[in-house]
Amino acid sequence: MNELTLEKIRAEIENELVGKKFGKIFPLSRLQLAIDFRAPNAKFLFISLEPSAPRVYLINRRLRDLEKLSLNPSALVMILRKRLSNAVLQAVEKFADERILRFSFINQNDLGETEHYSIIVQITGRSANLFLLDNKDFVIDAIRETNGNGQEIGTKYAPPVRENESRKAVEERIFPQDGFQNLSEALDHFYLEKEAERDFLQKTKSAQSKLKQEISKREKLAKKLENDLQNHGEAEKWKRFGDLILANLADAIREENKVLVIDYFDENVPTLEIEVDENDSLTEAAEKFFKRYTKARNAKEEITKRLGILQSELAELKVGSERLNRAIEAKDEDILAEFVETKNEKTPTRSKEKTADNFKGARRFISSEGYEILVGKGAKDNDFLTFRIAKSLDTWLHAADYPGSHVVVRNPNRQEIPQKTLLEAAQLAAFYSHARQQPKVAVHYTQKKFVNKPKGSNLGLVSLSSFKTILVEPKIEIEMET
Repeated sequence: MNELTLEKIRAEIENELVGKKFGKIFPLSRLQLAIDFRAPNAKFLFISLEPSAPRVYLINRRLRDLEKLSLNPSALVMILRKRLSNAVLQAVEKFADERILRFSFINQNDLGETEHYSIIVQITGRSANLFLLDNKDFVIDAIRETNGNGQEIGTKYAPPVRENESRKAVEERIFPQDGFQNLSEALDHFYLEKEAERDFLQKTKSAQSKLKQEISKREKLAKKLENDLQNHGEAEKWKRFGDLILANLADAIREENKVLVIDYFDENVPTLEIEVDENDSLTEAAEKFFKRYTKARNAKEEITKRLGILQSELAELKVGSERLNRAIEAKDEDILAEFVETKNEKTPTRSKEKTADNFKGARRFISSEGYEILVGKGAKDNDFLTFRIAKSLDTWLHAADYPGSHVVVRNPNRQEIPQKTLLEAAQLAAFYSHARQQPKVAVHYTQKKFVNKPKGSNLGLVSLSSFKTILVEPKIEIEMET
């Protein structure tokens, strides 16, 4: 974020949050926080101090989604809760010529005394940080441990020293709002997309690595089996040696560990030299050759069978690899998910579970504009519909703050869903919820890629990383398919 962008964000934050009280704080990662100021429209202050992309702006989230995503509080979070709980935000200021914001608070302690604190948010690349200051600007605590004058706990705060004084020359454009209602919404959408891309890349690497390991494992095993087959030798050779020794019991000539026999099975009747253990009798030597024959014959059958299975698996894996590469090139998250989520399977072939065509856990409707709308019947069906049937760019809907069906508008052509279809789907989401008797119901909607399943959560429970809301009357205006 450059200075011009930060100044505009400062103005948005000031307009929404000044005069409001510091509420819950949600640690979303070690360097990311969301703070509730009890602002209308479910707006929260979002702060990220990741050195690669430090940022601050307002986000629109459901409180329960943030609670699900929240991690165990760090020492800084505990101090912020203790010092700033119910503190009133008085001002949001930007340091001149710096990418730094100061949030000034006033609070009363347990003795009724007035106290002043500040939160400093440094959006300064590698030195990005958050500091809690006392009324004299001394650092009480920080989200990251940093060095430098005014950057350490117990010292009086001072901005970090710039490493490149020419930085400001490239900071002349405000981040484009691109039709969003405000700059915070534009930034939130931009970084959610970046996180989705990063997640896609991580899944890509994981899937490619897994396939590579599976292929390599089978290739090594196939090579080992081929070596074993070679070491066992030709079974018929050992049988022939045993037969020749028995046929020459009376005439064989022994020379230490060698036996000279006449090959009666060859029309030229040549003399052959066969190596045997010099301590074995001819009969014992013949028995050993017959045992080697049996072992080699059985091994050949078993190894050939195993090699056939391996070659079949390798062929499937290589087909899967080609399919994965095409999915990566097309950025198809749904096909990629098959490779990432599949566990304990030998090959990454398409699951034989229920598909959209034979899935019985959803009601089917066709919108007035021809879009297929699926409505889950129960909690288990909702989960399957959302995370197995729905594609990443399908539109997902659910009644706000009421239990109810997950609703999915199929979007095979990856186009923007028309407003009338969206309205009809929202009406279905409201009707198939516990808010059916309400005159008007708020329905959240988003693309399926922004719907997540919190770890360990109950069936049907999801969290949304981004969404919009539409107010509709619960009713059914389109016919259900039978």
